[in-house]
Amino acid sequence: MKLSEIYSTDKTIISFEVFPPKSEPESLLREINKLKKYNPAFISLTYGAGGNQNKSIDLLKDLKNTGFNVMPHFTCITSDKQKIENDIKNFEAEGIKNILALRGDIPEDKTFVCNDFCFANELVTFIKDKTNIDVGVAGYPEGHIECPDLKTDIENLKKKVDAGADAIFTQLFFVNDFFFDYVDRVRNAGITIPVIPGIMPVINKKQIDKIVSMANISVPEKLQKGLEKYKEKDLIEFGIEYAIEQCKDLIKKGAKGLHFFTLNKAYSVSKILDNIKGKI
Repeated sequence: MKLSEIYSTDKTIISFEVFPPKSEPESLLREINKLKKYNPAFISLTYGAGGNQNKSIDLLKDLKNTGFNVMPHFTCITSDKQKIENDIKNFEAEGIKNILALRGDIPEDKTFVCNDFCFANELVTFIKDKTNIDVGVAGYPEGHIECPDLKTDIENLKKKVDAGADAIFTQLFFVNDFFFDYVDRVRNAGITIPVIPGIMPVINKKQIDKIVSMANISVPEKLQKGLEKYKEKDLIEFGIEYAIEQCKDLIKKGAKGLHFFTLNKAYSVSKILDNIKGKI
């Protein structure tokens, strides 16, 4: 089912993100199968660390064979048009209906010069011209870390939407007010497609420190105190409770869906969904 169909309902749509594990995929498949009972509309599959596309395609096939609708991530910054077209054909051959189109990270040495595609809106245009696949794009409730301000960031988002994007999936956030403010700004910019909040349960402090160093994500006082107070299993339980409250508030205020960054683990997401199942 395509994104435009998935989000045409009044129900709160559940979806998950996973990444190709460094070792064999069996452990991930076991974990994600634990989440199957929640009837996710799709599984979003990243390229994984280092952008190993071959590993992603193998895992995509495994997930599809297990019965999941899969939305692969697709980055363009280091690719030319011929590679992109070949990749699209591979996805179509696997029956893929949706792609999450991303620019991709700039190499750390900062000396990179882009090829045929420099920005995600160019990739969206190319996909839409070549296929009938629906396209998701990324949104940033607190602004992309490379963008000078949120106004400019939403102007860039508008380019992706005007190119044909069908849904927006946000970077994770820990303050719901940022999400709701972002949706208001997006709507005021004339963007009407669904904006889906990205939710990541806290698992450890190192994880959060790394994310905050790489992106514009605020850590509120309540969360910061929890990160300092709790360790290991207690911190995981705290993270679950924090995410439950986030999700309940998002559902109450009309979020079209919840997109969980699972980190390839089922436990936290299962606990969250068990506690909000009466809300969705």
